Amino acid sequence: MQASFETLKVRREGAVVFAEIAAPPMNLLGPELVRDLVSLIQQAEADPSARVLVFKSADPHYFIAHVDITRIAEYREAAAKLAGEASLGLMLRHLSASRLVSIAQIEGRARGAGSEFVLACDLRFAARESAIFGQPEQAFGLLPGAGGIQHLVRAMGRARALEVILSADDYDANLAERYGWINRALPAAELDDFVTALARRISSFPKVAQAMLKERVAAIALAPSDDFRRDSDLFLEAARDPAAQARTQAAMKRGFQTREGEVELGRMAGELPTR
Repeated sequence: MQASFETLKVRREGAVVFAEIAAPPMNLLGPELVRDLVSLIQQAEADPSARVLVFKSADPHYFIAHVDITRIAEYREAAAKLAGEASLGLMLRHLSASRLVSIAQIEGRARGAGSEFVLACDLRFAARESAIFGQPEQAFGLLPGAGGIQHLVRAMGRARALEVILSADDYDANLAERYGWINRALPAAELDDFVTALARRISSFPKVAQAMLKERVAAIALAPSDDFRRDSDLFLEAARDPAAQARTQAAMKRGFQTREGEVELGRMAGELPTR
């Protein structure tokens, strides 16, 4: 990789590119991280020898917390450089549709757009002891706007997708594995070796057939761009509602978007005032 990154630590091992997310204090998905992800994906796609992208976090407690809700316009503008439109969902859909095989190696919390990021990856493996998943948007009067609805319904079925979205609660790695949110939950001590070995194995196989396979699977399982676009528009529409804004402000007073305050975000979401 030629460019320097502000929020990613990137190394190359043969055909595998390893990207470690390092955006303290809690890996919020803001414009800096979005810009770096766009640049990384563009560079990897332009390099015919790059085959697999592996994403992990430098922070064992937060993989990607969620979007930075104070900078929505900025991160959407950054996403447009890959998606062609100001839409985080379309940027993540681009990753899903890419010839590159993307793997999320998850330790810590992946909620909201953090969950949507790992859902956009082709393969998802999580630390049994520490990984936590959630789509908390409904507690704020919002809905997942970056692909969560599209991916979750396809991955786990209508009823379970409605459960995890409507509950706005936290789900541990064991239940996420059972529901189909992730491929596997593994002991943390085994996770890195497992993912690295799998990435190397995948990258060793003929690339033409691999690209064909990804294209065919996307044709079956990846929702059309218009569906991602609609979810993104509805997220913005909901965010303008006074009730959603009031609930977000109440959450901010309780520590939302702080490292300490979000340790038990699922509990906080259930305790927000109803009026």
